[in-house]
Amino acid sequence: MKLSTAHKIGRFFQYFVLILVGVIMIYPLVWMVGATFKSNAEIFSGIGFLTANPTLQGYIDAVTQNYGGDISIWRAFINTYSFVIPKVIFTVISSIIAAYGFSRFKFKGRDMLFGIMISTLFLPQVVLNVPQYLMYNSFGWINSPFYLPLWVPTLFATETYFVYQLVQFMRSIPHDLDEAAAIDGCGPVKILYKIIAPMLSPSLVACGLFQFMWSCNDYMGPLLYVQTPSKYPMSIFVKLSMDADSGFNWNRILALSLISIIPQLVVFFCAQDAFIDGISAGAVKG
Repeated sequence: MKLSTAHKIGRFFQYFVLILVGVIMIYPLVWMVGATFKSNAEIFSGIGFLTANPTLQGYIDAVTQNYGGDISIWRAFINTYSFVIPKVIFTVISSIIAAYGFSRFKFKGRDMLFGIMISTLFLPQVVLNVPQYLMYNSFGWINSPFYLPLWVPTLFATETYFVYQLVQFMRSIPHDLDEAAAIDGCGPVKILYKIIAPMLSPSLVACGLFQFMWSCNDYMGPLLYVQTPSKYPMSIFVKLSMDADSGFNWNRILALSLISIIPQLVVFFCAQDAFIDGISAGAVKG
């Protein structure tokens, strides 16, 4: 079936708009990559990302200079993943356990407790900062060498969004599978990790990936609970690099920013297929 001329023009215009929007959205990142090889004067001379005199001085300064005392970029990376990795792991484990209880068991007050949990989504974090700080301070966790305030709460399924997301995905799994496993002698725990968890693996990857990116970019949490400069994560380290007494070397700051997001980009692209499957898992029912 041949397309009419008007249809071809409309499709061409649609593709053109999509490509244009894509270029506009990705160009700032491309410009940032190009600007890391420029001097300060060249960065502010135009919006082009190519440079006539490329230099690696920005990257050299980014990986060799220390800020805020004895912290370097490598130390900041270690500090970041010291709490990000356990936070991601415990978030996924506690969230699936809580979601399993809400979606598979009937107990008194379940609907009320689920409603209370969902209502916490409407609480802005700024409202919780003061009471949480006072509570963690009474525990002696402020400036803990193990970053306890940043990851211990995730042991108790405090990430409501992920619990809610997994509950919705779990409700699409037939209860017949649970009953068949129970007949074969599986208990509730074995049903969870033998039957439910493997079927939810794309959704679990999506939850873990979201938490990984949010935790790496978290600025307020470490700023409140970490007081020793040598324990600062990357989010604060990048800010420290901009607090120089003299003028900024923007190629160094941009290089440092780019290096700080490389692990997130690598993790995202490695988990891209599972992430997309997890996001669309509950969209279509067959």
